[in-house]
Amino acid sequence: MINIHELKSGDTIITNYGGTEKEGKILQVDHEDKKVLVATDENEFWYDLDNLEPVHLTEATLLKLQFHKDEAASSKAGGTLYVRGPFSIRWFEEGHNPLLQLHYRDETRNLVEPITLNELQNHYHGMTLFHLE
Repeated sequence: MINIHELKSGDTIITNYGGTEKEGKILQVDHEDKKVLVATDENEFWYDLDNLEPVHLTEATLLKLQFHKDEAASSKAGGTLYVRGPFSIRWFEEGHNPLLQLHYRDETRNLVEPITLNELQNHYHGMTLFHLE
């Protein structure tokens, strides 16, 4: 289950209603009632946290977000580098510490556990002041 404190407007998540999963964007978070307003392709609807799932961060997810893989700066020991403008993600093999390294200008964040798309979007916003879509 997703922690409501990790959800922010603009984050991308998966809704699950009646067994149907759809990707959507968070429009509003109601911390008091623990509900989240999500816009999918079809509609806007308030969801309980039980009906929300995170989008797992994968190479395909990064490429969909217009990151490109920098083959020249990637190596087995140095991890795979994904770049979008001045923001970069270095993804190391499992067991490496850190697992992910986020870098923007003079700020670097070392993450030791896998993160989800909405967590990446929150890191990106915190570092760049722009939302990652």
